[in-house]
Amino acid sequence: MIDIRFIRENTETVRQALIARNDVAPLDLILEIDVERRALISAQEELNRAKKEAARSSHGESSGGGRELRDQAKALDDKLREIDNKLADLLLQIPNIPQPSVPIGKSEDDNVVVRSWQEPQVFSFTPKPHWELGEKLGIIDFDRGVKLSGTRFYILKGLGARLERAIINLMLDMHTREGHYNEIYPPWMVKREVMTASGNLPKFAENLYHDDTDDIWFVPTAEVPLTSLHAGEILDGNLLPLRYAAYTACFRREKMSAGKDTRGIKRGHQFDKVELYKLTRPECSEQEHEMMLADVEQVCQRLGLAYRIKVLCTADISFSSSKTYDVEVWAPGCQEWLEVSSCSNCKDFQARRAGIRFRPEPDSKPEYVHTLNGSGLALPRIVIALLENYQQPDGSIIVPSALRIFMHTDIIS
Repeated sequence: MIDIRFIRENTETVRQALIARNDVAPLDLILEIDVERRALISAQEELNRAKKEAARSSHGESSGGGRELRDQAKALDDKLREIDNKLADLLLQIPNIPQPSVPIGKSEDDNVVVRSWQEPQVFSFTPKPHWELGEKLGIIDFDRGVKLSGTRFYILKGLGARLERAIINLMLDMHTREGHYNEIYPPWMVKREVMTASGNLPKFAENLYHDDTDDIWFVPTAEVPLTSLHAGEILDGNLLPLRYAAYTACFRREKMSAGKDTRGIKRGHQFDKVELYKLTRPECSEQEHEMMLADVEQVCQRLGLAYRIKVLCTADISFSSSKTYDVEVWAPGCQEWLEVSSCSNCKDFQARRAGIRFRPEPDSKPEYVHTLNGSGLALPRIVIALLENYQQPDGSIIVPSALRIFMHTDIIS
């Protein structure tokens, strides 16, 4: 959430940010309501002074004039409450302000590759796509997935299921036992206010799964519960940064990608992901952002997957992000780069929505933390990349050395 004072004092900055994002948030209406709200506050203050004057008179509280002032005060209070609620709802529609280092662009075509690691390998044969490999090996079952749950669902079987679990275990171990993240196992269903704090509501309601009876929402990413882990708290600044890693299944309707990537397991309604999350001091968030990206790269390198890093342009960064790096691995069977991680610095945008602050010093005024999130990494695209990059001419799959301790085999055949 953007502070209304910032919007009021930096209106042109916010307007240009919306243009750069190709967003149509109701900025003018917000400014109009803000003027009305401040006028009501002034009227309320003037009325309170009048009430005090009436109370000081000998018959102030018992006179008709006193009752009239109380009625006016109640009407003003009700109107101000209504305006406050309306303004709060509108402010939830304003996206974060991109950092100056974010390239201006109109679509994902304007994202900028900043570096890469290894060249995609050259095969002596024509590499097959994962859907052919998986079915022939008996480790992916598309038909039974559709039979159980409908389109964009599938089943992993045998060594396919073990591969999924092995990748999750490797990533959690790397980030927690080798790295500096504290493992969290959060709920996979959350309250409305938790979904709102992360920035998913109200903007992306149509892409989320929701239980109407209990008004509870299935998480689209572990970023959602991790954002609200410290909601409403004032943290000790000496404990920052807090770094968390969490595995969850993720649930998305994929309405915004209807008709895209319908073949294979690239884009499903349910998928697994290990998420990285940080709460930092404002002056440290950019450095922590780069460190998070490096943590993600280490996983790709451990798995031996060629990848590239993109900085996303203004039109492609997420609603809550001020700057995002995408990590893409090469899939030779699909012949495309697959996004396996988005690492974002949200600055104080989510912290304001969730009410997460810290004290820089024991007696100092609380400030909002900065929050960062990144996939470390997202499945099933890592499964796709491994099947397609490690395939052999006979259709078998060599298991990367980093996964063999979890797979208990060196080949899928």
